[in-house]
Amino acid sequence: MEQESVLRVETWLKEGKKSEFISFADELQPYDLAQLFENLSEKHQTRFLLYLPLEQISLLLGELPKETQFLLLNKLGIEKTGKVMDLMDNDDVASLLEEIDPEKVEEYLSGMDDEESTIVRDMMNYPPETAGRLMTDRFVWIYKDYTVRKAVNKLKEFAEYTEIINYLYVIDDKKQIAGVVSYRDLLLADIEESIENIMYHRVLSVNVQTDQEEVAKMIERYDFAAIPVVDDEEKLVGIVTVDDMLDVVIQEANEDIEKMAATGKTIDFHTNAWVAAFRRIPWLILLLFIGLISGNIISRFEHTLHSVVALTYFMPMIAGMTGNIGTQSLAVVVRGLVSNDLTAKTITKLIGREFGVSLIIGTICGVLIALVAYLWQGNPILGFVVGGSLFLTLIIGTLAGTIIPIILYKCKVDPAIASGPLITTLNDIFSLIVYFGIATMFLSKIM
Repeated sequence: MEQESVLRVETWLKEGKKSEFISFADELQPYDLAQLFENLSEKHQTRFLLYLPLEQISLLLGELPKETQFLLLNKLGIEKTGKVMDLMDNDDVASLLEEIDPEKVEEYLSGMDDEESTIVRDMMNYPPETAGRLMTDRFVWIYKDYTVRKAVNKLKEFAEYTEIINYLYVIDDKKQIAGVVSYRDLLLADIEESIENIMYHRVLSVNVQTDQEEVAKMIERYDFAAIPVVDDEEKLVGIVTVDDMLDVVIQEANEDIEKMAATGKTIDFHTNAWVAAFRRIPWLILLLFIGLISGNIISRFEHTLHSVVALTYFMPMIAGMTGNIGTQSLAVVVRGLVSNDLTAKTITKLIGREFGVSLIIGTICGVLIALVAYLWQGNPILGFVVGGSLFLTLIIGTLAGTIIPIILYKCKVDPAIASGPLITTLNDIFSLIVYFGIATMFLSKIM
């Protein structure tokens, strides 16, 4: 939000120019409203909320960080908060309330409409990160014996209420999903045609207990704008929309990045230094002790190092390259697991492909560094030792970065926990053993 716009709004709020403020706010997207609200002083925020219509406050609320959301609700008071929550999507309300004390939850829910609060309570009973927690009940359903005319009339009646009008979901007498009709189908059909004659009978749906990652995969796989959610009795209870799934994909990606970086829980720009440090330190202490193994390996090959000092020059390069290629393979595997089912055929193909990649990269890099070592020291055997070591360690690093996350995935552990620092540390150990092992074998030739 531009500072000029913030100053203009502050002037209107200070001078009580409500109509100018509302006209300006009407032109803003919810995200821009949230940015404007966060840039205002506390005094101006209070009047901002006093002037802003409840519907816009409900949209604004969904764009704010969790801590700012509760500050806003406290400014509104219980009665006004209940009215705002009635206007919000129920899945957003459930997400908002899941992190606060049960007593406070009941206080907020008591201010809502009875029907809306009941729906929110039901959603909060589903496990976090499932379709039941993400779904919305704001969609249009019709019976299969409806005519197109009756379906269109219902769509018009609930157009403002529903979150998406791309599809109308068809149910039978038991409220089980029987089919789906697209908005396009309705436009092209005869006005007196039966819905049962134009609907798609094969409908893909998810259970309320389905994990959010599985839901995201289905929406991505079939290019759906929304997917219906059913309970254990196959009754239609809600839909999950693609915009909710975008939030999930971003959230899951951020979690994977945090784990790959070995930071554990969320750390953002606002995290306290002490909190950030203690969230990072467990992994780093573990890697510190694993790293001591590297020092022990070097000490065991002290004679080799003293005999050929030039080996020291190439040591950081070989360890660094092995860690880098392992981290690259790790990123490829973790990203691939989000959108692919892991079968024996897929695993074999992936490992084979990465092995082929390592052979190509290892050969090119190995030959280049062998030439550098030879031209620098004038010793072809030294070139062979350095180039051959790099070739082998790049293969080992690639396979470690590929196989470790797959093993963790098969053991029902989040593969992203095979973090970049862990792979890098392990590959340091592998590369040093190979490098000094080969150098010791040819020690008499390179002295």
